[in-house]
Amino acid sequence: MEYQSLSDYPQGWIFRHRELPVDQALLDDIRPMTEASSLAFWRQQISKEATHAAHFMNGDWPNRNGVWQEKAEWQSLWESDDNALPEELDFADWEDNITVYFCYDCHNVVQTTWGTFRQCWKNFLFYDEEPLLLGRRRMQVARFHSDGTFETGVR
Repeated sequence: MEYQSLSDYPQGWIFRHRELPVDQALLDDIRPMTEASSLAFWRQQISKEATHAAHFMNGDWPNRNGVWQEKAEWQSLWESDDNALPEELDFADWEDNITVYFCYDCHNVVQTTWGTFRQCWKNFLFYDEEPLLLGRRRMQVARFHSDGTFETGVR
């Protein structure tokens, strides 16, 4: 996988927003993939044909019946002063050092660790148009909706 610096990443401003500052140590752990690496990851892990969650086909795992098991709200916590992750999203068996991928679309995938994501989840959700959260070697997944809800499930 190839990465680009946060300063070169077009959406990198979400991690430098004045109202949601991110510590430098955490910034160092947020690694946007290049477009080519993002596309390769997306094609391998999410969909061979769809470029965005709005375009998933019937054969794509996010569109299969039974994947999404629980629905909850993230918007009210995002707007609050509380930085805690929504309870339904806090996967109990994910250790802080697990690699996670936050997938906005086929050209925008950001790699980090679960611990960093948990601390910076509000920054990641500045863009909330159907991003997916996947953990390396984990079957649990989450999908976020712009109406302020999210779903968790098993792929």
